[in-house]
Amino acid sequence: MSGHSKWSTIKRQKETKDQRRGKVFSKLGKAISIVAKEGGDPATNFRLRLMVERAKQTNMPKENIARAIQKGSRGLGGEKWKEVVYEGYGPEGVAVIAETVTDNKNRTTAEIKNIFERGGGNLAAPGAVSFQFKKSGLIVVEKEKDVDNQLLKLIDLGVDDVEEATDAVEIYTQPEKLNETKEKIKDAGFRVSEAELVMQPKVVVEIKEKKKAAKIIKLMKWLEDHDDVQKVYANFDISEGVF
Repeated sequence: MSGHSKWSTIKRQKETKDQRRGKVFSKLGKAISIVAKEGGDPATNFRLRLMVERAKQTNMPKENIARAIQKGSRGLGGEKWKEVVYEGYGPEGVAVIAETVTDNKNRTTAEIKNIFERGGGNLAAPGAVSFQFKKSGLIVVEKEKDVDNQLLKLIDLGVDDVEEATDAVEIYTQPEKLNETKEKIKDAGFRVSEAELVMQPKVVVEIKEKKKAAKIIKLMKWLEDHDDVQKVYANFDISEGVF
């Protein structure tokens, strides 16, 4: 997969360059409150542990994290937020999933529908595109100079799927084995920069033209920038030199 760019790679590059997104703390706060309703202790609530780690990676202040956990676990505000997943198609028939946290589903639905239409796509019914994805654990590892040797060592650890991205090495694993696999990779001496649950495309749509790629990326950025959107997934793969 080296030389190709998926949304996971492009998003990472965008985030390292884009420091204006102060609203990321607000988004994470809502998400933490949601998962904290299942239990406020990260040691026993796996989803909460992942969210707290994600918040720390963005340098979210500890007091913000603690406040969000308290709101959710004690019912002090987390109850108003609901998780809603939207599915649709972007340009070139690319399948798109947007995970949101909202306190007003009607408003969010109208706004997400508008974004899809502005971006040259359309919002679809639940289940219309999700069958093209599978839930997986994603572990992002810093790429070493001898990447071929690195890939072989990671494969020897028994991971399910290893891909070389432009800026890192991506390892996919079964969701329930995410934490176990992450610790195994860290114990082997590799530097883990990210670990999260994702929707992994089963089949990708390869994009070979710059204009088409630009339209797809524009839609993805519009969705990502929406206040209620937590994560966006798509099944495109942009060829080397196009983006």
